Amino acid sequence: MAQTCFLLLLIGNAISVSTQFNGYNCDANYHSRFPAERDISIYCGVQTITLKINFCPVLYSGYTAADLALNGQHGDAQCRGFVNNNTFPTAVLFSISLSTLEACGNSLVVSTAHGVNAYGNMSLVQIGNISGYIDTPDPPTIISYLPGLQYKFSCSYPLEYLVNNSQLASSSAAVSVKDSNGTFVSTLSMILYNDSTYSQPLSIPMTGLALKTRVFAAVKATNLDKRWNILMDYCYTTPSGNPNDELRYDLFFGCSKDPQTTVFENGKSQMGRFSFEVFRFVKHRHQKMSTVFLHCVTKLCRADDCIMLIPICGRRRRRDGEQSLDSRPVASGSAVITAGPIITRSGMNNELIPIGNSSRPLNALTIALISGVAILGGVCVGFLVLSLRLLQKSRLPTAAASGVWNPSFN
Repeated sequence: MAQTCFLLLLIGNAISVSTQFNGYNCDANYHSRFPAERDISIYCGVQTITLKINFCPVLYSGYTAADLALNGQHGDAQCRGFVNNNTFPTAVLFSISLSTLEACGNSLVVSTAHGVNAYGNMSLVQIGNISGYIDTPDPPTIISYLPGLQYKFSCSYPLEYLVNNSQLASSSAAVSVKDSNGTFVSTLSMILYNDSTYSQPLSIPMTGLALKTRVFAAVKATNLDKRWNILMDYCYTTPSGNPNDELRYDLFFGCSKDPQTTVFENGKSQMGRFSFEVFRFVKHRHQKMSTVFLHCVTKLCRADDCIMLIPICGRRRRRDGEQSLDSRPVASGSAVITAGPIITRSGMNNELIPIGNSSRPLNALTIALISGVAILGGVCVGFLVLSLRLLQKSRLPTAAASGVWNPSFN
């Protein structure tokens, strides 16, 4: 038994020796080659972008870890990576903070494009693309027998999300050779409040909220770089937690707004705030309580660019070349933010509506019904009066014949 263990130990040492090169975990059978595209992987995170480079081909190409730097910034130690020799193969890691990404020459380009989301709505959405490269320095000579190494990378962040707090998770991206996608959705959340100061979280009694109770909602960003603001593009409700539920009621979109909804802040900071009056879905008419889920399609926009995406209601834009933003949002790389359920009383408990609520504005459906009833009533009254007049005229000749003597009958 001891001899067997000793033999296995010798075999393990032989394997470990054969996979070591200059103290690094490299195997000459696999890594004695020039670097290839598969040697770099990317993680596009919320706070940082992490780059991982297979160090072994770099080593076999005649370079050291100190020769690799971001965007040619070889004289800046902060733009170099660090060696992780606890993996196989050994890797060089670079970490790029999104708050200071320009420090090492990385590029941020925000493009604005039209698109169609899953709901068939057209809108403008911004896409942030962060790109750069890692390379080795050129020698101060006329010629060189060493290959020049360069690894290009990019991370694309769609800046519009349909946010759902039940699906919030840490940002993830597929590992790619040169580019990858990231998302800021894990920084977003929606919270409901009782009051306009947004200090008391919404408390729902066991019997549900009374109809027409005003609820205050806030979409917030947490641990997000200050260069981004929140723009709520489209908020709506559904009777279920499914944001794709075919039955929905819109609260606001662009310049279109439910009469009972008020938007307080949008596109000006890392918080969007609005309020609305709770209601019940008619499909819950046989239930004592109705559930309402709130969803918001949310954009992130650079603070200086948000003015481009905010709809201007009631007047035209200054430049004719700019297109109206009164259209529904695009949901590139969408994820979901939902708040709820908001539980309301269905009205089946015979509660009286307070008199103070009677002065509130009627919604469009109620106004249409009242107008229709009034018009129909007017038509009926007019028809009745006309019928009476015609009936009266039809009787006049008979009365004259019976009361006046015809001279031809003398």
